Amino acid sequence: MLILALESSCDETSAAVLDMDTGRRAIRSNLVASQIAVHRLYGGVVPEIASRAHIEAITSLTRDALAEAGCTLFDIGAIGVTASPGLIGALLVGVNFAKSLAYANRIPLVPVNHIRAHVAAALLAHPDLEPPFLALVVSGGHTTLYAVDTYTDYRLLGGTRDDAAGEAFDKVGRVIGLPYPGGAAMDKLAALGDPTAVKLPSPALPGDTLDFSFSGLKTAALNYLNGEAQRGTPIAASPDALTAGRAADLAASYTDTIVRAIVKKTDLALKQTGRKTLVLAGGVAANSHLRAGLTALGAKRGVRLCMPPLSLCGDNAAMVGAQAYYEFLAGVRADTALNASACD
Repeated sequence: MLILALESSCDETSAAVLDMDTGRRAIRSNLVASQIAVHRLYGGVVPEIASRAHIEAITSLTRDALAEAGCTLFDIGAIGVTASPGLIGALLVGVNFAKSLAYANRIPLVPVNHIRAHVAAALLAHPDLEPPFLALVVSGGHTTLYAVDTYTDYRLLGGTRDDAAGEAFDKVGRVIGLPYPGGAAMDKLAALGDPTAVKLPSPALPGDTLDFSFSGLKTAALNYLNGEAQRGTPIAASPDALTAGRAADLAASYTDTIVRAIVKKTDLALKQTGRKTLVLAGGVAANSHLRAGLTALGAKRGVRLCMPPLSLCGDNAAMVGAQAYYEFLAGVRADTALNASACD
């Protein structure tokens, strides 16, 4: 079954064609139009600009995805589209385009949850992966643990009560002068520093809860930076060896604090659920320190860790198509009344 998938939840427009069937999960095409260069001018995603960029890119990108896959709309068995969560204006571009395409060509339309799609990226990288398993989604907007019972049945176990890990990385990275997106630059800088250099509070909430809170960690890091600036010893990522070294130490300490917290709560979730397979997904799943921490946890607990390749960690339509296939099998359909939602 060929599935055309569309993704436009934030600042990447993506179109993909997947060949999905029992025992087969193949990506025929997966094109992504990134907006990083545009939003870098503003230090973050500007929703209105993102929406306009999606409008400009989605038609030609879809045409190119079909051509690369060697098929036409007549070959497509279903159209999957991200309908929630995300930036509402950006989502509406993809949803309305998909509705029009599906209606005009009499193709079934399948709405897809963006978070489930991130988890489905691991299905493409691990053909033998199947539920039940524990899923950890770490991104700019989510840091959440789910018990995945079937391909379409998710139980929320815990998550962040305020900011997410990805946003926490980006914010501090921006403050110390790293280029946008700050999370990727923080990952590289952290590898050069001392993770014990700066004492910071853990975002893992105490007790048996599986929840996080990253706002206090962000505040502590910003207070530390402000304090150093007031003492006349500002910290910034610069060519100067002294300041660059201190910035690396902060990045390493900050990263280590986040990774330890996530590993701690994931370990607790594994104990509570008894699951023997862990899926790491989301944009922050590309973070080398987090991947290493969870790899060590998996080895320690005898748990299989499944992670998408770096190319499928960020927002892309292939992951949407993978989840759309299983939603389609479960009988999920939408008509022209489908609307986008910014919330889960």
